[in-house]
Amino acid sequence: MSRRARLLLFLLGAALFAGAFTAACTGLPRFGTQNHPYGARSVHASLQHRTANVISAINFDQRALDTLGEESILLGAVLGAVALLRKARDENQGTPEPTVVLPSTMLFGAALLPVTVLVGAYIVAHGQLSPGGGFQGGVVLATGLHLAYVAADYRVLHRVRPLVVFYALDAVGAGAFTALGLAGLAAGGAYLQNVLPLGTFNTLSSAGLVPLVNAAVGVEVASGMIVLVAQFLDQAVEIVSPGDSGDNGDSGRTDPGAAR
Repeated sequence: MSRRARLLLFLLGAALFAGAFTAACTGLPRFGTQNHPYGARSVHASLQHRTANVISAINFDQRALDTLGEESILLGAVLGAVALLRKARDENQGTPEPTVVLPSTMLFGAALLPVTVLVGAYIVAHGQLSPGGGFQGGVVLATGLHLAYVAADYRVLHRVRPLVVFYALDAVGAGAFTALGLAGLAAGGAYLQNVLPLGTFNTLSSAGLVPLVNAAVGVEVASGMIVLVAQFLDQAVEIVSPGDSGDNGDSGRTDPGAAR
């Protein structure tokens, strides 16, 4: 295809998109109006399925297929990072040096680690009831684990972060979301349709399929973020290029957090 043909094709597509976008924007309710049809329908659908958190109802029930795509994007990003940042043939595995951490930093980080993990688990578990959910709680869980690096050093994080387990959990979380969608098909409905018993409103057992999908997202996001950060930390702390040589591949590279 010639450059002129590509330009014409782009201009045609841009004109069609601009027209559709303008029509969609002009069809929206006026700013400041009391009439919000999408919001009203979303709230109504949430209450119908006994989901107290409307945002979770939208993410994991009304538009669960969109969320499956978003989760797949995160999984693809993690897989891409693992493939690109893996140790190359011409790189060596270095030995991180011990990190000197201020006692106040160690105490503060050690105290916050279990609290952060507990808060992350709470946010995931109560995703259908209160603000938060699998995406937010998963990030909090991953952050809590990495407080071991802040409060101690890379070697401690390496011991409490078995990457093989988190590789598996990342795949299990993503696969569980996909598999849960089959419940709707098995019940004669649509894929990812909320067909499970809805339970009692505003309890942990409410909302049918929502808490299960939310939990799967929490596992996938937490594991994916841990694996993603691990690839960058390994490159910064352990991986040694031949040009940075030392004896037996150990360059004596210090931990980036040595000044903490």
